[in-house]
Amino acid sequence: MAVPRIPPEQRRWWIIGTIGVLIMTAGAIWWGVSATRGVSWDNGPFTVVSDREVKVTFYVTNQDNKPVRCRLEAQDIKHGRVGVRTVDLPASHYTTTEYTRTIPTVAEAVTGFVDHCEYR
Repeated sequence: MAVPRIPPEQRRWWIIGTIGVLIMTAGAIWWGVSATRGVSWDNGPFTVVSDREVKVTFYVTNQDNKPVRCRLEAQDIKHGRVGVRTVDLPASHYTTTEYTRTIPTVAEAVTGFVDHCEYR
């Protein structure tokens, strides 16, 4: 059985549709690859040292031997921000590196965590 030919008036739409699918596929692949690269972090345990400070342990992955800057945050019982600290971390060649830093607070905090990390 022969495959039916596409009529000339529909060929243009088939070509446009095929090109659109190829562009969207390339975009999805690019987005997926770029989302898996770069520095990432995980929050570890924290300790409320006093009404004025919280000690936070966190893990930074994929430093690629580059220095990293992280923003740490402490929050109170109502999720209000009571402390913020930006820390500059040295370059590390390990896959994952553990850090512990203290966040000064203006009131008693109930949690401390990493808000964001990026390469410097």
